[in-house]
Parts: sequence; structure tokens; C-alpha cells
Amino acid sequence: MDEIKVINKFLTKLAYDKSSLDLKDDVFFNKKNNLVISTDTYVEGVHFIDFKKPKLVIKKILRSSISDLFCKGVKPKYYFISAAGNNLLFKKNVLKKITNSLKEEQRKYNIILAGGDTVYSKKITITITSVGFAKKIIYRKKSLINDDIYVSGNLGDSFVGLSILKKKQNTKDNNYFISKYYKPDLPHNILSCLNYYASSSIDISDGLFIDLDRLINRKKVSFILYLDLVPISKKLKSLLSSKKLKKINFVSKGDDYQILFTSPKKFRNQINKFSKDNRIRITRIGKILNHKSKSKIIDETSKEILAKNKGYLHEFWWS
Repeated sequence: MDEIKVINKFLTKLAYDKSSLDLKDDVFFNKKNNLVISTDTYVEGVHFIDFKKPKLVIKKILRSSISDLFCKGVKPKYYFISAAGNNLLFKKNVLKKITNSLKEEQRKYNIILAGGDTVYSKKITITITSVGFAKKIIYRKKSLINDDIYVSGNLGDSFVGLSILKKKQNTKDNNYFISKYYKPDLPHNILSCLNYYASSSIDISDGLFIDLDRLINRKKVSFILYLDLVPISKKLKSLLSSKKLKKINFVSKGDDYQILFTSPKKFRNQINKFSKDNRIRITRIGKILNHKSKSKIIDETSKEILAKNKGYLHEFWWS
């Protein structure tokens, strides 16, 4: 049973306050108090390989968490951090590295630590709760037929970085890819564009295709996505070319934390202008279709292809 099925089967019935959005979006949104909250948990060996680079791991964890607010068009203001860990986490020199790293992130994103908790545990687990304030958010499942599909930034670099760390890949640009894995480029300057023009949005944490599935209301709409339009960096393009690797196997593995959003066709010029004026890469990669058409991914040769691995799925097993 995967994460979504667990939520739908056991937890949704507990979230009867409409601010919980039926647990089907990235955040809790209390309209009356303009309050936006998101929480994420990160486990050693699942969400990060190990804790040998505490300064970098904590950056990745914090950025991954506040990404949930950015994709809703909301600036995070506060965060809470709760950590369960062993002597590796709670050594003085490690704690100093963590706090210095968090200071850098606080300055970069103008956020403040508001509280948290600590406890001893054999395995390191860190939970971040992010808090922001807004009069509105951009929801999931609000896209309409003929809306354009956009994505910010580049996809795939983080997956290459993870592959290098796992010794599954080696490139002449190892440091670049590893940096993208630990320090994803959050598109925090895109918020005004989202709030003016987006009809729906989600951050790409688990993978382009699986998150696009989650973004749309599949009972009402489907999508067509053009693989050749999906943006990748020059370094990834060079890697794919030199090793004759397939683009589809890199752009939907997750950990990108870019923003995937839809927008009515009438806003194309405004979005293009925003992208150029602010030097933020925003790429139109597809279109929302009527639900009677099946969702399609079209490759560089205009052939329809099947994504064998749509992205990361949190699975649970029990008897």
C-alpha cells in the first residue's frame, strides 16, 4: 500500500476541517486566519543516504520542506525542526555545522526558527514544519481543459547527483551534480507569477510524471506532455549525449523541487515576459486535455511513449 492509499483509507476521515483540504494538497490552509502550514519527515537511509555531510543534508531537508509553501505561491515565514538522532547528530561540532548552515538558509529565504524538539534515537529522523501567511493559495486539481503546463528551472540534475553518491554514475561534472542534489535551486522568485497566472500548482518532489498525475483532476482532465520540451541543464544534456542515455530516465526521478503549474493559454505572453525580465527559466512543456483523451507523453520523434517509472512512491508493507 502506498502513501496516497494510506492517507485516503485511514486518515482523510479525520481531517474534517476544510482547511485540511481533504489531505489532497501540499499544505493546510486556514483562509480565515491566512495561515498556511506544511510538514515533512526525513529518514536516514530513505530521504538521505547518511549524515556524513551535516551542513549539506540539513540544507536539502529545509529547502525540500519550504518548497511546499513556495509552490502554493506563499512565502514561508517560520519553521519548526524536530530531530531524533544518535551521537553522530548530537555531537557539538556537528550541531555547530548544522546551526551555521541553518543560519545561511534563514538569511537566504528570510525565515526564522520558531521551535521544535529533540530526542535520542539510533536512526536519524528530522521533521520540518513550515509556516507562512497568505490570503490565497494555488491549489492542486484546478486546471482546466486547454490550460498550458509549465515547469520552472531544470530537471534531472539532482538524480544524477544521487546516482554519483550511490556510485552508480560517474561524470566529469560530479561536483556540480552533487551540489544540485544537496542544494536544490528553489524558484522562490516565481511567486508573483504563480499568484497572477497559475490555475494549479505542485512542487516536483517525487518525479515529473507522478506529480503531474497528482496535480490534475483525472476525473475531469488528462494531459499531453512533450519530452523534448522538458528543460535540462547543459551539463545533463552533455552527459546524456556522451553516454547515449535516455532523457526520460532522468527527468522524472524526483528531488528537483521545481514548480509544476498550469495556466490558461491567454497568459502565455505575460509568463514569457516574466521569465525573461526576471531571468527565471519557465518552460511550457504540455497541455491539459479533456478526460476522454488518455494522458500522453510524446518523445523527441513525436512517438507516444510509456514512462516505466513515473517517480518515487512511498510504499508500506504489513501483514
